[in-house]
Amino acid sequence: MTAPSVPSDPVRRRVWPWVAGALGIGIAGWVAYEAATWPDVAALVRHHPESTAFIERYRRRQTEAGRSAAVRWDWVSGDRISSHLKRAVVAAEDMEFFAHHGFSSAELRDALTQALRKLEAPRGASTITQQLAKNLWLSPSRNPLRKLKEAMLTRQLERHLTKGRILELYLNVVEFGPGIYGAEAAARHYFGKPAWDLTEHEAAELAASLPRPSIWHPGRASRAYARYVAEVERRMSVATFLWRAVRAEPRAAGPEMAVSVDSMLELLRDTLERTARDTVRTRP
Repeated sequence: MTAPSVPSDPVRRRVWPWVAGALGIGIAGWVAYEAATWPDVAALVRHHPESTAFIERYRRRQTEAGRSAAVRWDWVSGDRISSHLKRAVVAAEDMEFFAHHGFSSAELRDALTQALRKLEAPRGASTITQQLAKNLWLSPSRNPLRKLKEAMLTRQLERHLTKGRILELYLNVVEFGPGIYGAEAAARHYFGKPAWDLTEHEAAELAASLPRPSIWHPGRASRAYARYVAEVERRMSVATFLWRAVRAEPRAAGPEMAVSVDSMLELLRDTLERTARDTVRTRP
């Protein structure tokens, strides 16, 4: 029996330029499209979002199911949100929030290692800034281009906004239960009080709902949820430095960047280089 034929080197040399060219055209087309439709990140310095990708997705799904598409969403400034909730959310979601520039190198490295072993998209590596980008403009999809866009938007959020503004935005748009968005709506819905008046335990309850807001929230009893509330309270008690961090003057935002094809390519290169450096960096 003869062995199956293998394409010769000359064939490969003829085929690969076409493959590389097609990939290059595809990437260039994607970059050009994204540059033309890119969100105005700098506008968030002074303006609040009128809606978010996640809120609109919830409304569409409710409408398609023949249910009410109404949401509870009340915007409040950061100084009208309890320091307890700020501490609880940072402790639960992103302990390195006040130290990193959008990405947690340790979490990213662990998630990437796991993804390479399982040949699937990275999981569990999102910082608060990354989650804000996803909530505002993206979908929950884990496809590589969506994750790349998330990374690029994360870099811009960190360049344009202070940490205080990023946290204020996140606490105002994140989901705390079905159709309940933002700290103010959640505080009033679950506890009958404004967000500034939340106790430490109530803050832990809200923060603990963030991983699974459709089933983990103060309005629904769950042993797993109760265990995580206790874990959030434990983290808050250990991470006492968060008291100082949430009250400190926010780190200044970086220089603004106009969005064009050239700046998109620069941002893409910068994002990939930073991600690569953070991923291979050894633990301290």
